[in-house]
Amino acid sequence: MCKLVSEWQRCVEFHGHECPGLAMGVKACEAAREKMNITFSKDEEVVCVTENDACGVDAIQVITGCTFGKGNLIYKGTGKMAFSFFNRSNGESLRMIVKDPTEEMDRKQRQEYILNSSVDKIFSFSKPTFSLPEKARIFTTIACENCGEGAPEYKMRMNDGKMVCLDCFKDYSRGW
Repeated sequence: MCKLVSEWQRCVEFHGHECPGLAMGVKACEAAREKMNITFSKDEEVVCVTENDACGVDAIQVITGCTFGKGNLIYKGTGKMAFSFFNRSNGESLRMIVKDPTEEMDRKQRQEYILNSSVDKIFSFSKPTFSLPEKARIFTTIACENCGEGAPEYKMRMNDGKMVCLDCFKDYSRGW
């Protein structure tokens, strides 16, 4: 419990306040540690694919070392309170999605319920339905021919015969 308390305090400090969402991220890390023996990722040994951009993702960064900057925290915007962890060292993977609580609770009660319950009470577990994302790559930066700002080559588009960034790109769609 002492380790969980200090991790909780570090997460609160990073996030800025206590909340049930942050508690959910702490609990997801606890589940990954218990079920996959995951520790802090100095590089890309551990990958987390988060299906939400909510408070819990801050805890994922603090506790696991999975970050957008290192390329081992990946956002898959389904809006679901789900996290998939991958261990590159041994090939293990695990997806967890939050179970709905059966009783009504206020914000503080919900936070305490999350922090003090077993991971099996909080999450349903399965294998991810997608493969381990490839390691982060470094791409050549190309200057947009409209605004002049640089972007990685895989984010550039052709528009009226010019290489343009996504901000300058004029999408063409005729429906469906």
